[in-house]
Amino acid sequence: MSSTARACWLRAPGHAEIRPVVLPEPGAGDVVVRTLFTGVSRGTETLVFRGGVPESQRAVMRAPFQEGDFPAPVKYGYLAVGVVEHGPDELLGRTVFCLYPHQTRFVVPAGAVAPIPDDVPPERAVLAGTVETAVNALWDAAPLVGDRVAVVGGGMVGCSVAALLAGIPGARVELVDTDPSRAAVAEALGVGFATPPDATGDCDLVVHASATDAGLTRSLELLAAEGEVVELSWYGDRRVNVPLGEAFHSKRLTVRGSQVGTVSPRRARRSYSDRMALALRLLADPRFDALVTGECRFEELPEVLAGLAAGEPSALCVRVGYGAPQP
Repeated sequence: MSSTARACWLRAPGHAEIRPVVLPEPGAGDVVVRTLFTGVSRGTETLVFRGGVPESQRAVMRAPFQEGDFPAPVKYGYLAVGVVEHGPDELLGRTVFCLYPHQTRFVVPAGAVAPIPDDVPPERAVLAGTVETAVNALWDAAPLVGDRVAVVGGGMVGCSVAALLAGIPGARVELVDTDPSRAAVAEALGVGFATPPDATGDCDLVVHASATDAGLTRSLELLAAEGEVVELSWYGDRRVNVPLGEAFHSKRLTVRGSQVGTVSPRRARRSYSDRMALALRLLADPRFDALVTGECRFEELPEVLAGLAAGEPSALCVRVGYGAPQP
């Protein structure tokens, strides 16, 4: 088995490249995984790509198997699907998910990989980390039967949240985004759609995931009295201006932060592995295929990251294919 691989590194803010890497010798409790697909988490990875992680958050923002330090050089990413080539008998030959950067082959402890259920295609499983974020967000939000809910921001996370909310009996769920093309995605997920000016108000709950001042402002405007915004956006080094002097106090509104790095205290008896296993089971639903709107080869990834950081194309998840086995 080859002891080398290739990985995508951010050489400097705005400049990624493919580098050869030497794999460590696997220990008794390790697995060697050959990558089939990775996913680009557009919001977070483009923020990292442009060097926008604030110094105060660089330790918090580290991915589980990140190498290097922010802003660069750094090897970053956390949506990897592959096949176990070496490891314990119960994992050998299994298709697994791992929170690992973009790399052709990697070595991690066996406990760091999650077996993908047989009814979940590997191509769809790259969304596991994003659906895990959505699960944690709904554990924080605790929506109720019949709630009126808006999801502001139709990116990967927002769409994943909307897909899960669609299963709550009697709930009115509306995906809100400035891009009218997201209407087709909303339809595939089984929820309503509106642009911000036309969004339906009087909401019990708004989940915000647009990472914009305007999106958070509109989220507050859509709430009924005593309503709550669950904030999923990561703003990096940008300051946010929000009008808290209007109806915020008179309507007794709440803004709650939610971040996948900690299992929601409302589900304190659940472990990280429990949460990931649930996300993978949920991905048996073919509706999630609507979230993969772009594909590229691993060799094209540096150019694709640059394009995404520049705002083109308007993709949700870009799936990266690794083709035949590579060194």
